[in-house]
Amino acid sequence: MRVFPSRRKEPLLDRSSRADRCLFTGSNGRLGRLLQRAWPDLPDAPDALWLARRAPADILWSPGMPLPALPACGTLVALWGRTSGDAADLAINSALLTDTLALAHACGAQRVFHLSSAAVYGPGQDLRETDPPAPVGAYGAAKLAMEETIRALPPEGIRHTILRLANVVGADSLAPALLPQMAPVTLDRFADGAGPLRSYIAPGDLARALAALAVLPSETLPDCLNVTAPEPVGMQDLVEAADRPIYWRAASAQAIQIVTLNASLITSILPLMEWHRTASEMIYDWRGLARRSSG
Repeated sequence: MRVFPSRRKEPLLDRSSRADRCLFTGSNGRLGRLLQRAWPDLPDAPDALWLARRAPADILWSPGMPLPALPACGTLVALWGRTSGDAADLAINSALLTDTLALAHACGAQRVFHLSSAAVYGPGQDLRETDPPAPVGAYGAAKLAMEETIRALPPEGIRHTILRLANVVGADSLAPALLPQMAPVTLDRFADGAGPLRSYIAPGDLARALAALAVLPSETLPDCLNVTAPEPVGMQDLVEAADRPIYWRAASAQAIQIVTLNASLITSILPLMEWHRTASEMIYDWRGLARRSSG
């Protein structure tokens, strides 16, 4: 296993000046907490402000309340939304766009990163941003509806980029089962004897990618971007790297074995990015952040 240093000395991109702040919404979610822990280690990263409905956060605000006074922020990263529930519950992912835009205008953001999901693609291998989405579940359908609403937004001086996020180690549905003293992790075993294969990204890598994207000129950002490590990993490998036992069950006819993303675009945009590529490296990165306090 390659051991990555806790602080990288070289910036991912050459630039002559620091970017404006990044404002993160939904910062008290599982993903937001990991990003808060990773952010202080990023060399030359934009300053970050963390917004949430409840403390701890730099800014406490809920949709429906009067907009807070915000300092200037060049980038807004919309982490908020729902990942489970029925179609009515998941419709919040599109409804929150009104509040995202209001915050973006209030802080003068030039770019907004909207977090979507690999779930919009449905099953498939090496899926590219140009491939037609075909979600099979309510969550993927809700994220696709959100994407379609974003594409219909008037520019109004803001660059909107949809980030189709791979599974984030420590923040996805598998994360609770990776903790010590939990019951064995249940995985589907498919006809070829293998378990699920997915695109993943280490949480520290996600933080570094967001920081690097935030300092790119807005006009160079793509409309849609897969955010993933270059190679997929097996869920079995992640569970074993976390030293957790596995309970195997026969995969149902509805179970999806492979959802993997093509990383060509993000690796071309961030050519200096050094990725955690294996399950062991990703678990190492996640555990390092999980041991820290936020902020």
